Amino acid sequence: MNRNIVDLSDYQAVLALARAGSFRVASDALGLSPSAMSRQIAALEERLGARLFDRDTRNVKPTDSGKALARVAERVLNTAQDGMAEFDAHLSARNGHLTIAGLPSVTAGLLPGLLKSFTTRYPDIDLQIMDTLSGNVLEAVESGTADIGFTAGTVSARSRLSFQALLDDAFVAIGAPDGPLAEERPFKWAEVAEMPFIAMAKGTSVRELLDGACMRIGIQLNPRFDVSHLATAGALVAEGLGVTALPSLTLPVLRTESLILREIEDFGVRRRIGLVRRSGHSLSPSAEAFLAHVREHKLQKSQWRTIA
Repeated sequence: MNRNIVDLSDYQAVLALARAGSFRVASDALGLSPSAMSRQIAALEERLGARLFDRDTRNVKPTDSGKALARVAERVLNTAQDGMAEFDAHLSARNGHLTIAGLPSVTAGLLPGLLKSFTTRYPDIDLQIMDTLSGNVLEAVESGTADIGFTAGTVSARSRLSFQALLDDAFVAIGAPDGPLAEERPFKWAEVAEMPFIAMAKGTSVRELLDGACMRIGIQLNPRFDVSHLATAGALVAEGLGVTALPSLTLPVLRTESLILREIEDFGVRRRIGLVRRSGHSLSPSAEAFLAHVREHKLQKSQWRTIA
């Protein structure tokens, strides 16, 4: 006797027959022939060593054992149904977890609009945002702490990450209204770099691009202040202590209502913002849904690149 060999189809047959009291009605409900159902019940009774139904030419009635198994079958089938509903919700990204890591400028400048529309569509996804420096973004994604990340530049070919470019973020000059940028016109990079300058600290993606722009025209950046946080740079500029140059996505972090922005007509480079994910790893349905949402999101088409 092997009581362990009872599968969902057996439970379905027992419950349907107990409720219908007829092989014909029960088999129709399950899409079987009456003879096939009869053989299935007989085989189950043999395996269990118990008679489940009393039959005569006109009636089928569950025995006490049949009633007990029908109650078990109802619980098992309800649990299975609930489980599959939960799994279907997972596959359709109706619920789940999603952790996104990103540079502070990206989490402040790009993600809010994306997340507003995404959470409207998927209100039950549990979202976590990690705003951190570029190296930490890559580490979080590579370790699996974050599902996906937004960072600047590219990743090493030896990394276990893949990088998908999303947009090119243009630099702008930023100053106080009564400062060196007061004249309303585009400025050359050499002009801006020679002004009292507030720069992001060495090691940041912004500073690397600033130094690269200087090298391109053969000058050296000599900042008045080096700072680590965008808000600090914005506060110093607002006090008239100097000017700065930052990518456009950083502007929401600053108090731009008290600042002026000027085009740098020959800066020559843009900060490339892209999405990183682990190579060779399938994304969760929630992450796939967010990636699809990024593809659909309507920003300036000239800024966006196709995500493979």
